[in-house]
Amino acid sequence: MSNETGQPAASPDNAPHWLRKGSIAASLFWLTAGWLVIALVATGFLLTDLYSRTLDTTLSQTLDFHVESLTGILLEAGDPRDPGITLADPRFDRPRSGWYWIIRDGSGRLVNLSTSVVGIDLPGLSGNLDALGRRTGVLSDAFGTQLRVVERSVSMGDQTYRIEVAGNLTEILGLVGDFRGQTFIVLGAVGAMLAIMSVIVARFAMRPVGRLSAAIESVREGETTEITGRYPTEIAPLAEEVNELLRSNAQIIERARNQVGNLAHGLKTPIAVLRNEAGTQNGALADAVAAETEKMSTMVSTYLERARLAARTSVVGKKADAGMILSRLARVMGKIHHDVDVHFEQPEAGLPWFRGDEADLEEMAGNLLDNACKWSKGQVDVSLSGERNAKGSQLLIRIEDNGPGLTEDDARKVLRRGVRLDEKTPGSGLGLDIVKELVDVYGGSLELKRSALGGLLVELRLPAARAGGIGRPSPA
Repeated sequence: MSNETGQPAASPDNAPHWLRKGSIAASLFWLTAGWLVIALVATGFLLTDLYSRTLDTTLSQTLDFHVESLTGILLEAGDPRDPGITLADPRFDRPRSGWYWIIRDGSGRLVNLSTSVVGIDLPGLSGNLDALGRRTGVLSDAFGTQLRVVERSVSMGDQTYRIEVAGNLTEILGLVGDFRGQTFIVLGAVGAMLAIMSVIVARFAMRPVGRLSAAIESVREGETTEITGRYPTEIAPLAEEVNELLRSNAQIIERARNQVGNLAHGLKTPIAVLRNEAGTQNGALADAVAAETEKMSTMVSTYLERARLAARTSVVGKKADAGMILSRLARVMGKIHHDVDVHFEQPEAGLPWFRGDEADLEEMAGNLLDNACKWSKGQVDVSLSGERNAKGSQLLIRIEDNGPGLTEDDARKVLRRGVRLDEKTPGSGLGLDIVKELVDVYGGSLELKRSALGGLLVELRLPAARAGGIGRPSPA
């Protein structure tokens, strides 16, 4: 599609290069982003686990301290039922605090307990004591609070007592959950900053690639003849190779042109001699030689013309102002065909140019316009516009007349080499085939349709280039 000025409409190709599919910058960004997500998530879980272990270790050490303190107080008091046995930590005085201590006798009966245990039935730990007479475990009180419990066996005379101290494990788990949430918020912010930084780095790192791409596009559009500028060490060899390829291409084309010219001179003279000699003789042999030399001459001309077209259109960087060329051709055809009104509709400002040789565009448009004038009944309309399709930005040349037109079957036949539907009209029948040959070389398209004027409509699509730069055609 194209806008009203003939410029290509916006497309996904106009998106920033780091957002395009298959872009190196996009691949680097997504690879970095994926690795950052994995690394930050792993870091978050690792920090949370370390924090949880630290708090659990601190709780266990605190419980061990309280067990040792109760053991000392019990041994000093001498009576486990002494009401003076207590711990200074106020959490053991607050009911439902999750911090409890209990003293049991050898048969498991309660002997003494903290104020926080009053009215609560705490289950005892199961399992065997270790070599130091200790064991630890996790229990839940009547309110569902998880407890870390440390138990120690103490002997007084002929009696054995068990001291149990429990700490609130649910508080630890809550602190760990809060820490996990805050950690992932902080790491998420860090990840966002790193992602923004990776975008900025990708943009700056890929700027030389963008400059090289723009330089190559300038060569292709015909604005420059080679890649210029300084590039980083990694890209500079590529720029030099492209320039060397352009120079090599130009040399190959120049040699091909010289060889084509030499071949033309080398073959045309012997063929002309054979034709002339056959013309001076009579008989079947002379007629056969004349016919075959004519075929040879036609074939040599045909293939030399194809080689010439291929060599000429292979040159990178040529372009021409299609609007100026068509305007000039319309004036010339109007003077040649006095009885035909050739109307050229001026294109919109800013229309792209033709990406190719000026002489080739003149040959294609001139042949089509001349045919339209020959077959018209006095009216030929010519228009030029831009469009965008699967092949990219293209120029659309429309030439229509009010002549008899062609059927679909005739339209297919007339594009064949040398085919003519009316032998009375002057010409060789090769004009449309030459046009088709050039159109194929440039990767364009040629369509013959029914015109709104009643005659033939020719739609010629050719590659477009940005206006300006080298290759400007000379005015009429």
